[in-house]
Amino acid sequence: MIPIDLNEMVVLPSLLTLLFDSVDWVQVIMTILLIFGLWGMFKKSGIPSWYALIPCAREYMFARCAGREPEGRVTSVVTFLLTVLDLVVIWMDYDTFESLVLLFDILSLSLEIVRFIYMIRIYAGIINVYGRRRRWMVMWILLRSVTSIIWGWNKKYQPSVKVEDLSSESLTEMNGKEASVMREGLTVNLKERTATEFFQKKYLLRDIHMSIQPGHMVLLLGGSGAGKTTFLNAVNGYEKAKAKVTLNGGDVYGEYKKMMYQVGFVPQQELMRGKDTVYHTLMDSAVMRLPAMVSRADRKERVEEVMKIFGLGPVRGNLVDKLSGGQKKRLSIAMEFISNPSLFILDEPDSGLDGVMARELMEQLRKIADQGKIVIVITHTPDRVIDLFDDVIVLAKDTHRTGRLAFFGSIKDARQFFGKEKMEQIVLSINRQEEGGEGRADEFIQKYSEVTQHA
Repeated sequence: MIPIDLNEMVVLPSLLTLLFDSVDWVQVIMTILLIFGLWGMFKKSGIPSWYALIPCAREYMFARCAGREPEGRVTSVVTFLLTVLDLVVIWMDYDTFESLVLLFDILSLSLEIVRFIYMIRIYAGIINVYGRRRRWMVMWILLRSVTSIIWGWNKKYQPSVKVEDLSSESLTEMNGKEASVMREGLTVNLKERTATEFFQKKYLLRDIHMSIQPGHMVLLLGGSGAGKTTFLNAVNGYEKAKAKVTLNGGDVYGEYKKMMYQVGFVPQQELMRGKDTVYHTLMDSAVMRLPAMVSRADRKERVEEVMKIFGLGPVRGNLVDKLSGGQKKRLSIAMEFISNPSLFILDEPDSGLDGVMARELMEQLRKIADQGKIVIVITHTPDRVIDLFDDVIVLAKDTHRTGRLAFFGSIKDARQFFGKEKMEQIVLSINRQEEGGEGRADEFIQKYSEVTQHA
């Protein structure tokens, strides 16, 4: 017979009693009323009503209804932290952890003050959206649950605008025309690249279509946050989008293991071990970048060939840490060029280099393009080397902060399209006004869409 420990039998009831006694039932009732009220308000604003059931998420969605999304992010995080602190304090023995409980109380008070300040901003926003008088602020502060029911279920209270649902077809009026797939060269038909952020689907890129001929060196322009790196990652298959990307007739996504050797990508960060020599760095890269069936002798031959192309022969035995900035850049490019890719993508390869060294590096990339390769480059100083490029891709953030294609074509056509002589002036024209630009992104996105539709 198994002995029964009576002390163990009373543990669970004691814990349940402690939890039951610690519950603020008035607060529970007010929360239920708030959920009921927000359910109606969310429905009016075009947000799924069930978000009202989820703690933290309902604070964020309420802020979106008020047009105060940044404040909603802060409030939802603070609410989560307060919930965690409350749970910790409930289960903590006050006599044993008196000083710690006091510290948590001070922290909770600080967070409550922060939440109160941000909720005032959100209430001001919701009052504005519903077109009501400022005196409603008192009702929202003192009787939030009751006020939410009035506004949520009384037909007299209607928001002047609904929360834009970016998963709808609200952006289709500026859709670009799909590019025809070429047997030779790169074709990109990217419908969308999305991510989930703070309980909502966010569009990072949308409607980007183009075909790039072999032997072309292409400049990728766009302001901060326009999605340049995201676009490159989608093209090379590192971060797949809802897209069809073909290179010389091969499907980059569908045949990734095969096509990965045809695409070289040089990120902005240098991914090299400082204590290795130049030769061993390239040999290690050859092992990773070349197909497994390539013999060691062929790998060594390819390494020697690449070192000659990039002028690394004289420093073959030098440690990477001892190389100059220009030599490191050439080595990082050589590592990707080992596989002799058809598409070569570089994210700010001239970063940190002076004008002369940057020019020499870009001239080397021009020679690679002249071998029938496609070279796509991001650089923040395009005008000093613009004569080396054939085409330019211009990405811009639209009203919804989604990366869109504002232009793709020759350098000459880009100058005519934007009415600007310099590439840096083009970037300023599409940047938002708060970023020091002209804020004309939507204008050029729409204009380019119309041009392609009639092409």
